[in-house]
Amino acid sequence: MLAHFDLTRKAEAKILRGPHEDLEMYLEAISQLRSANRYFTGNKIFRSNEAILTHTSNLLAKAISKLEDEFRQLLTNYSKPVEPDRLFDCLPNSLRPSSASSQQGDGGSKHNSDNHNKSLEASIFIPPTLIPPRVLPLLHDLAQQMILAGHQQQVYRIYRETRAAVLEQSLRKLGVERLSKDDVQKMQWEALEAKIGNWIHYVRIAVKLLFTGERKICDQIFDSADALVDQCFADVTSNNVSMLLSFGDAIAKSKRSPEKLFVLLDMFEIMRELQSEIETLFGSKACIEMRDSALSLTQRLAETAQETFVDFEEAVEKDATKTAVLDGTVHPLTSYVINYVKFLFDYKSTLKQLFQDFEAVDPDAQLAVITTRITQALQTNLDGKSKQYKDPALTQLFLMNNIHYIVRSVRRSEAKDLLGDDWVQIHRRIVQQHANQYKRISWAKILQCLTVQASGSGGASADATCGLSKAMVKDRFKTFNIQFEELHQRQSQWTVPDSELRESLRLAVAEVLLPAYRSFIKRFGPMVDNGKTGLQRSIKYTPEDLERMLNEFFEGKTFGEQKR
Repeated sequence: MLAHFDLTRKAEAKILRGPHEDLEMYLEAISQLRSANRYFTGNKIFRSNEAILTHTSNLLAKAISKLEDEFRQLLTNYSKPVEPDRLFDCLPNSLRPSSASSQQGDGGSKHNSDNHNKSLEASIFIPPTLIPPRVLPLLHDLAQQMILAGHQQQVYRIYRETRAAVLEQSLRKLGVERLSKDDVQKMQWEALEAKIGNWIHYVRIAVKLLFTGERKICDQIFDSADALVDQCFADVTSNNVSMLLSFGDAIAKSKRSPEKLFVLLDMFEIMRELQSEIETLFGSKACIEMRDSALSLTQRLAETAQETFVDFEEAVEKDATKTAVLDGTVHPLTSYVINYVKFLFDYKSTLKQLFQDFEAVDPDAQLAVITTRITQALQTNLDGKSKQYKDPALTQLFLMNNIHYIVRSVRRSEAKDLLGDDWVQIHRRIVQQHANQYKRISWAKILQCLTVQASGSGGASADATCGLSKAMVKDRFKTFNIQFEELHQRQSQWTVPDSELRESLRLAVAEVLLPAYRSFIKRFGPMVDNGKTGLQRSIKYTPEDLERMLNEFFEGKTFGEQKR
């Protein structure tokens, strides 16, 4: 009995001095006082002596109150927001802001997602030190003593309020902000695109560094097996997760547009990348709301991306821009759509993941269907645009140029593997058909000037001129010259941008025109120009002149350039 009284007296002296001088000794004194209190409470002699029990109980309550103040002060003093530079230092080199690969502010500079995912597999993220390691055991012991005294709600409340506020400050310093759909709608595209690129980094940093770090110190300060600890972690992170995901929700719900597709896929990709970690971090029952919010955002991003595909296809087919391509070259819509399709294949692995997760279809087949539909919508629109030309030959040249551009782009991209050789061959034949139609429309009339139908049954040897008079031959040459000059003047202003296609089309015309012209000159030249020179000559051009002038066709020259 005397020993317990002595223990109580010594413990009281330590407790009255407070925990600041020697926290470990203070905690030891509380343990001694709690032991003495149990002894007095369990002893019949002292049970009836209220003074002793009241004294030890009040002393214990005073000690716990001081502990609560100490816990709050210690936690507050060592809980500071993490500066962005410190967070960046915790990232792998490839994801730090100084690295070129981390700059995703422009939707067009998307990395190849297959290589990106492989590089991330080997990346190491080192969560920052949120509370100094030497302080954690003290906080743990303080928390345990308070919980033993039945003050667990107070200690959890202090912890939640302190850590939640600090976590929010860390996120805000990084650049995270709560934004609504209306806020997003008001932004210019360039500013919004930059914010999306930043948000992708923020989500990765928040999950892999800040939330992971919070879970770690929560488990170290409290017993991680306690269900209340899960609730404590949930309360610390809940509002911060909501603030972080609010921007993603706003983007997913905002007005759809074609240029948003690739940033939607970027956002979907980061959410899929972090999904397993989110499920682990927020795997408890207390965190189910945050886990579901993250999964819902991933699903919404996927749905919005798929709806954007449909929107884009319809927009391409119905595009009514009156941008006139006067020279029949590749239309801006064609190059825009094809570049769009090329970007789709930069996101192939992300798209395949999206299709697997939410459509339960063969991802390659689905990507092929989307690509086919978009290119078909483009061809339908180009057919409509081609009808704007008054010259039917230019209509055919325009379609030839644009379909050729589509085919060439597909052949040089991954789209070829999905669309297949049959698709390529069919569309190459379509290009050839338009080239043949151009040739027929442009050159059939002028070739008639060089065609002579033999009369009678004696054959050409009997009558070399086939009944054509000198005047008729001169008229044929005159008509040919006028028509060829008109064609040269008009079609040298037209454009075939692909050099290979341009040369093959010139050659196809030359193979028909030059032999017929040589034959006509050989047959009728002496009849009209025998001995004549200069302006008196009906034969204005030699075959070589025609060949040289044909090489000026489809160069997109202005009228002034032709005269020079």
